[in-house]
Amino acid sequence: MSRDKESPRLRVAKTYKLFIGGRFPRSESGRYFALAGSGGKLTANVSRASRKDFRDAVVAARAAQSAWAASSAYLRGQIVYRIAEMLEDRSSQFAAELREQGRSQARSRAEVQASIDRLVYFAGWADKYQQVFSSVNPVASSHFCFSLLEPMGVVAVMAPERSALLGLVTNIAAAIIGGNTVVALASESRPLSAISFAEVLQAGDVPAGVVNVLTGYRAELAEHFASHMDVNALVCCDDDVLPPEGPATGTANNIKRLVDRSALDWRSSADPYLIRETQETKTTWHPIAS
Repeated sequence: MSRDKESPRLRVAKTYKLFIGGRFPRSESGRYFALAGSGGKLTANVSRASRKDFRDAVVAARAAQSAWAASSAYLRGQIVYRIAEMLEDRSSQFAAELREQGRSQARSRAEVQASIDRLVYFAGWADKYQQVFSSVNPVASSHFCFSLLEPMGVVAVMAPERSALLGLVTNIAAAIIGGNTVVALASESRPLSAISFAEVLQAGDVPAGVVNVLTGYRAELAEHFASHMDVNALVCCDDDVLPPEGPATGTANNIKRLVDRSALDWRSSADPYLIRETQETKTTWHPIAS
């Protein structure tokens, strides 16, 4: 046999890891699941997050939250805009991953472009949403009464299955632009774009812990997302994780806000009210000198 004739090369499947605290660890349990592509062949190995991984992500998000909330609205807007720039640079990769996960070429390209535009949209709202939602309240006593928005804290997001990239980007951007930190569970059936998006976040200016991305089985993790006592809000984007005995019951244990976005059309969901949904209203009274 001639030495010039090479044997067929075995393709090395990428292992997509978790994104916690600005790093890419494997699941602490060592588990993963094989993801088949549009042709039915192995596309990648995807880490299967455990309850411990989720708890670690919440710890990282909580540690980063106060500094992120204290940063200026202008800075947060600039950072989110930088994410859009980097996603633009890697748009062909993201479109290819969406195609590999069953999207058509046209739909893949459209979803990536919409995701970039969505980041720019929320970056523009960073220093404006307070003007829209805050108020000076009329009162009968000799006081000024102001209502302002403040971030809730740590927001857990269960990203939509039907919009693996655009839905994820929309939920993350709307939460962090208002000073929250995020722990997001990627689409179970189309998780590749989520971890690639985490690579964009790490390479950009996003502080470690502000966004944490997990991959895994929703049926396994939904209860923990709902019941964790240090999560301030839970965003659900699909009907199948919203039964009365599921997240609604879990969130009630610590009066966690449950945000239901299962009815949203992600292609047209650019709305500053998405920022408002993970904010709290703080009212301040100030006496007027007589």
